[in-house]
Amino acid sequence: MKKIVIINGHPNKESFNFGIAEAYKNGALKSGAEVREIIIADLKFDPDLKFGYQKRMELESDLLEAWEQIQWADHLVWFHPVWWGGLPAITKGFIDRLFLPGMAFKYRENSVWWDKLLKNKTAHIITTLDQPGWYYWLFYGRPSVNQLKKSTLEFCGVKPVKVTYVGIIKISDKPKRMKWLEKIKLLGQKQK
Repeated sequence: MKKIVIINGHPNKESFNFGIAEAYKNGALKSGAEVREIIIADLKFDPDLKFGYQKRMELESDLLEAWEQIQWADHLVWFHPVWWGGLPAITKGFIDRLFLPGMAFKYRENSVWWDKLLKNKTAHIITTLDQPGWYYWLFYGRPSVNQLKKSTLEFCGVKPVKVTYVGIIKISDKPKRMKWLEKIKLLGQKQK
């Protein structure tokens, strides 16, 4: 049985991101997976990494619990919108505060190399856009994907990391959204 953690990075619980995350969860549960959720907007923490890596900030209890969930999981499924080409601020703050040296990766002494501490995990990024995914990739270079997939998850050893784009959200109607919900539910059933 696969252990899945859904990480929802949208700050608005009435957003379509919450709908597609619920569809994924229902599909994964139907297939027999064990599913837990991290709703970043519900966590009580300071998203500002005030000292960079010069001085460690104490992790709030919500972040410690979220880290336990991430360590428990085989598969991480990230949901977030793309705003101004990137992640919502609360999601970026969650990553800054939690994916730390000694936890998610470890620098080697006197070396430019590092150890990846989240090996043997996979991930799927499911992101909503107000433009076609191909346009976001071709004209903007998909900065949110590069940041989360390459510069965070793969940097820490998570592989493979798949990406699914959902959009164009702003001009979508109910039938289109229902199709997306069904598609995401099937991804959950396949545990991808």
